[in-house]
Amino acid sequence: MEYNFKELETKWQQRWRERKTYKVEIDPSRPKFYVLDMFPYPSGAGLHVGHPLGYIASDIYARYKRLKGFNVLHPMGYDAFGLPAEQYAIQTGQHPAVTTERNIARYREQLDRIGFSFDWDREVRTCDPAYYKWTQWAFLKMYDHYYCRTTQRARPVSELVEAFAERGNEGLNAACTAEISFTADEWNGWDEQRREQVLQNYRLAFRADTMVNWCPKLGTVLANDEVRDGLSVRGGYPVEQKRMKQWLLRVTAYAQRML
Repeated sequence: MEYNFKELETKWQQRWRERKTYKVEIDPSRPKFYVLDMFPYPSGAGLHVGHPLGYIASDIYARYKRLKGFNVLHPMGYDAFGLPAEQYAIQTGQHPAVTTERNIARYREQLDRIGFSFDWDREVRTCDPAYYKWTQWAFLKMYDHYYCRTTQRARPVSELVEAFAERGNEGLNAACTAEISFTADEWNGWDEQRREQVLQNYRLAFRADTMVNWCPKLGTVLANDEVRDGLSVRGGYPVEQKRMKQWLLRVTAYAQRML
């Protein structure tokens, strides 16, 4: 019997869509399992071979866990903010909102044709204000908190300000960039600029000078995987090591708790 994959794939994928087969609801009777793929950059005209290579593997595992009785959450989304979308828009002479929307539609069409078991009701687009308002919220929360090693929790920076005014940082057990010591008299005698420099030593989100991959032509800092042989992957422009002030997150302070 001939396997007519076009007919069968179309038939069953349509049924999956109609019945929302892979939509996930809370179900306390089953163990939970989370399968998360790296979101693609919709900065081109469609998927490349590297996308399905990884997605097929994780989809196989997601289906395996479902057959084992797990309530599997397998979402998908698009890392649609930043340099890739910006550069694609520049190259094509179009607004990034237009190119990104069109590219996402093409990606979705191709992902659907492959037949992945994604819960599309939980789609994430990092360029969507409804999404990035929460990343901004999280950043502000980290900026306004420090990590207390005694309680193993993030605590408001306002508590530090009160403590410093009363007794300096004596007895403080907090994650910090550098071990420093000062008295309440010193703290109370400092101006706002100096106090903020000290608070930056404790904030979970803080600014510091660090070596970065700076690309003058693109006018931005690049991650290590965006640089190859001293050139930017996008555009092939020279990249130099430069010390610049960057926003950092004190992730190591609560790494064990995250694990």
